[in-house]
Amino acid sequence: MSKIGYIIDFIANRNPIHTKKLKKNLGGLGEAYDRRAEEFLTRYEVMLTKEGKTLDFAIDCYLRMLADFTIETMRFRETGEYGSKSFAEVEARVYSQPDVMEYYMHGLLLSQFLWKHHYEMLGFFSEELAKRKDAIKNYLEIGGGHGLQVTEAIKLIGQDATFTVVDISSTSLELARRLVANPGVNYILCDVFKYQPEKQFDFITIGEVLEHLEDPQALLRHAARLLTDTGTLFITTPANAPAIDHIYLFHNADDIRNLINDSGFTIVSEFVRYAEDVSREVAEKHKVALHYGATLKKKTTF
Repeated sequence: MSKIGYIIDFIANRNPIHTKKLKKNLGGLGEAYDRRAEEFLTRYEVMLTKEGKTLDFAIDCYLRMLADFTIETMRFRETGEYGSKSFAEVEARVYSQPDVMEYYMHGLLLSQFLWKHHYEMLGFFSEELAKRKDAIKNYLEIGGGHGLQVTEAIKLIGQDATFTVVDISSTSLELARRLVANPGVNYILCDVFKYQPEKQFDFITIGEVLEHLEDPQALLRHAARLLTDTGTLFITTPANAPAIDHIYLFHNADDIRNLINDSGFTIVSEFVRYAEDVSREVAEKHKVALHYGATLKKKTTF
């Protein structure tokens, strides 16, 4: 049995309704998905084994994360707001709680291959990066999370480039360090607003970070100062996606596009997917979560 098949069977014993959704969404992704998921999960399981953990541990983390999402979604549908409004709230609730951060990060890692829109966004990232790989000598990831994107970046760009990951969470950085398992990556634990490197970067990734901030425009403007004039910024962020650490609520893709424009960037390419297989009209009416990704260029020099 494939590892993704094992995971789905495990989940079926705990949450059969969610399993039906997984099977429906993943069923048409084809052999390329199967190969990529198996390759990643094999490497991930090796990492878990070294830590005395199993794939069952990771699936339990995913199910705990899913339970959190269910509660947050119920609250969001009742109030139209996210549960947390400030970084201080999230810091106390999530970031300062190592046990919460552990299951949350492992759960999000599995979601990259269990949620169709997450997997497709990873594909969009890889395609956009591949188009520019020859021009990238200095790569930065802000909010490295679980390390999957920087892993893809190293694979596509090659070892000759410099790779840096900046994150405010030691739990996230350590998970990324173990998953990437590449001693050449620079891991920096600090608030990115205090990060002042000697050189600018050719490519900056900000994946699933903007929604965690009270002022996402401030981060985009800071990223512009870290980016070369000809460099590329890659972002992903959701709209209508309640979670235990989400603060800033985007209501739709236009909210995100307006933020990009107001922050001094132009959109080169973008990728938009809803978490459910429904029309745009239905999604907007029922506030279905939307996943937005884009490659950006600076409009002006900061």
